[in-house]
Amino acid sequence: MTLMLSHSTPIPTRHALWRPLHLAPALLAIAIFPVAAQHPVYRCETNGKVSYSDAPCVGAKVIDATPTQGMDKMTGQSRKGRDVQREEFNATFDNAFRPLHGRSHADMDVMRRRVKLPRGDQAQCANLDNRLLHLESDAAGASGDAKARADVDLYKARKQFFDLKC
Repeated sequence: MTLMLSHSTPIPTRHALWRPLHLAPALLAIAIFPVAAQHPVYRCETNGKVSYSDAPCVGAKVIDATPTQGMDKMTGQSRKGRDVQREEFNATFDNAFRPLHGRSHADMDVMRRRVKLPRGDQAQCANLDNRLLHLESDAAGASGDAKARADVDLYKARKQFFDLKC
C-alpha cells in the first residue's frame, strides 16, 4: 500500500517497508534443514601406530577430510548425492542472504548443527570455540613438559566438544 500526496511520487507505508520480515519463516525453515555435519577428523599416533578418528586423543592433529563434491560423468552431467546437493543449496542460500544475517556459510553450518542442542550446551559450545583456538596455539608453541600439559588440556577440551556434539 502506498500513500499519494498531490502531484508527488508515491510514499511507501510502514507495511511495504517491512516486507523482508515475510522472509523470516523461510529463513527459519532453511536454517533447520538437516546438515551433513563436518566434524573434525583427528590423526592419532599411539605406540607408533597411526589411527584416524572423529574422537580426539592426546596429541592429535586435525586433518582435512573434506569429502569430494560429486563425480562428473564423461557426458558432463554431474552425479551428486542428496547430502552434496543439500550442502550446495545451503552454501548458495547462505551466500545470498549473507547481507541480511551477516554470517558466513561455515557459521551458518555451525548454527544449523547446534540449533537442536539445549541452551546450556549451546553456551558451552560457544565457550569451547574460543578456548580451543587458544589451546591449539598454546600446544603448537609449547615444548617439553609444557607441551605434554598443553596436549592434555587440548584433549580435554576437544573431548568435551565431542561429547556435547558441538
